Amino acid sequence: MRTPTFAFTRLHHVQLAIPPGGEEACRSFWGGVLGMDELEKPPALAARGGCWFRGGGVEVHLGVEQDFTPARKAHPGILVSDLRGLADTFAAAGVEVTWDGEFPGHDRFYAADPFGNRLEFLEPRS
Repeated sequence: MRTPTFAFTRLHHVQLAIPPGGEEACRSFWGGVLGMDELEKPPALAARGGCWFRGGGVEVHLGVEQDFTPARKAHPGILVSDLRGLADTFAAAGVEVTWDGEFPGHDRFYAADPFGNRLEFLEPRS
């Protein structure tokens, strides 16, 4: 294997697909429930619809896909502090969580965005 001349520094963003007209549901979920800040999209990209959010070093882009199908297997894995607090926040908002203790050294659960896209949240065990 060759030695690369580059180095990965961090993940810039994750993009998830949403159906046409799904922006307000995204704002309610990513901005309202999760408390992330909505970013202004560049004008050329804003014309395509969708919306972007950032919070705690995580950036999520929600892009409109005409023939939308939710991602049920592919998903972002997001590290959090106070995983149980996030689960309580989701419960208060009516978002179901599914706990899974199979990831070594971490507590984790799965949830879904308003369109059924799978989301994984993890917290290292102390």
